[in-house]
Amino acid sequence: MAKKKAEIQQPAAAAPELAAAAPAQAETEAKAHGFRRKLVGKVTSNKMNKTVTVEVIRNALDPVYKKYVRQRERYKAHDETNQYKVGDRVEITEHRPISRDKRWLVTKLVARPVEE
Repeated sequence: MAKKKAEIQQPAAAAPELAAAAPAQAETEAKAHGFRRKLVGKVTSNKMNKTVTVEVIRNALDPVYKKYVRQRERYKAHDETNQYKVGDRVEITEHRPISRDKRWLVTKLVARPVEE
């Protein structure tokens, strides 16, 4: 009997160690947010408040003609500080819905055109 009680108590003693490690792991997973797409595009409009329109251009292989065709898609992305201007190349990241059309967040400035 005493031996069984000791065996039962040992896993209970190990449990607090596991419990202490679990919040740290959950915290890192919360920061990662799983897989989120990142795209690089050009800002085409910044007329809205805290929003920019980013145009992403890709070359995709046409399945029938086997030629590369240029595809253009425009995304509305959140710009909290209104710092990005028309012509900037920016990186946008997928985000939870911010408004009806905004599901992207501008994460960094890749390049700014030279102003003369």
